[in-house]
Amino acid sequence: MTGPTPRLWSWFGRLPVVARLVVAVALAMSVVLAGTAGLVYWRVETALDQQLDDDLTTYRHTLDRAVRKETKLPPGPSGSLHQVLDARGHVLGASDTVRHDPLLTPAELKTVARGHTVRRDVGSLLPITSDTLRIQAAKVTAGGQIRIVVAAVRRGHRDEALRELLAQLAVASGLTLVAASYVGYRTARAALRPVERYRRGAAALADGGQDLRLDVPADRDDEITRLGHTLNRMLDRLAASAAREHQFIADASHELRTPLTLMRAELDVALHRPRTAEELTDTLRSVDTEVGRLVTLANTLLDLEQLDSGEHIQRTSVELGRLLDDASAPYRAAAERDGRTLTAEYDDTTVQVDPRWLEPAIGTLLDNALRHGAGAISLRAKVRDGRLRLSVADEGPGFPADFLPHAFDRFTRAETSRTTPGTGLGLALVAAVAASHDGTARARNTSRGAAVTLDISCAWVPSGPSSRSDGPGTGIAQDGK
Repeated sequence: MTGPTPRLWSWFGRLPVVARLVVAVALAMSVVLAGTAGLVYWRVETALDQQLDDDLTTYRHTLDRAVRKETKLPPGPSGSLHQVLDARGHVLGASDTVRHDPLLTPAELKTVARGHTVRRDVGSLLPITSDTLRIQAAKVTAGGQIRIVVAAVRRGHRDEALRELLAQLAVASGLTLVAASYVGYRTARAALRPVERYRRGAAALADGGQDLRLDVPADRDDEITRLGHTLNRMLDRLAASAAREHQFIADASHELRTPLTLMRAELDVALHRPRTAEELTDTLRSVDTEVGRLVTLANTLLDLEQLDSGEHIQRTSVELGRLLDDASAPYRAAAERDGRTLTAEYDDTTVQVDPRWLEPAIGTLLDNALRHGAGAISLRAKVRDGRLRLSVADEGPGFPADFLPHAFDRFTRAETSRTTPGTGLGLALVAAVAASHDGTARARNTSRGAAVTLDISCAWVPSGPSSRSDGPGTGIAQDGK
């Protein structure tokens, strides 16, 4: 069952925001103005009534003294009236205008006769009535006889002043309410103008707008401005997400085209005419190689997309030595087969990193050193001031000079490595892992060969002595010659 109040709230909730603010301001101002006007009216009315009552009381006391002394009744203040009655209510003396009209009712007459003072107003302020009076009556004993003295003053000036005050308060309150509503309307419009501008911007974006940013004042820091900055950050993330999506599609289409074309060519040749079992086996091996390349490429692209999307890494406490041993273990046998050494030197400590991403990044660097480098491979890790500095170096020919500025770009490969298998995404993945750990990756040439260094943040605490330590704070793990 719905009553008028829920319907009113429902109607109010359907109004535009500006209209709701104006209505709220108008209602609040109406309450304030009504309270203020009521206070002013009460104060003025109290003052006028006090003055009127003082005059009336003074006049009645004068009449009381004259009646007791049985002298001539004195004249009262301007607009005053009087009556002197006996105990039965007969008029013994009165002002000319009320000589034949008793000012007291029978009930009031009995009340005064019992010794009480009666005060009463005749007529009303609104609506306007004529002969408005304020009456005060009391019992007086004169010559052993009970007399009732009635004093009255006209309220015309007092009522006129109050009516004028009411009119002025009504006009002033109405003008103030109109002015406050107008100011509230203009203020609400001005405050919500940026919101409307943001809405139009969002609508333009929804309609296909590109690179849209909201115009947010730089010299303000209010709620609307902070909303604008938040929306701009949201737009930046949407733009970055769209750019990553486009980059992913472009990269995938660029790199998938070649192996798919090769596979299609191999299969077309195999199906063109009957082939021997040996030829079909060679074709299948070639197709299998390309399929493996496609799988590696797809997995790497998905890993890059996951890292670039801003997914939070899951840092866990890991012993640095165990992390490096686990990452390098798959490559030790390959180094031994090639007659090369692979050493790992590290601080004996615990780091807070995500081994799920850091281990394959280290593996990528080791794999690159095995495939493209020469000589001994060194893996070093040092922790200083909450940061892990990890480097992989070899004794090969190093990076080509024109390759270094683009070493971590996607699908960028040194000319000397184009004859070897690879996707050109390994160093890009390493850089993405470093960035996800609030760090950087750097490729450089040393006097001995190539080196890639990761500088990432890590929360670390010292651990006990390592069983594989050659000195204080240093562990050495070595395989090969």
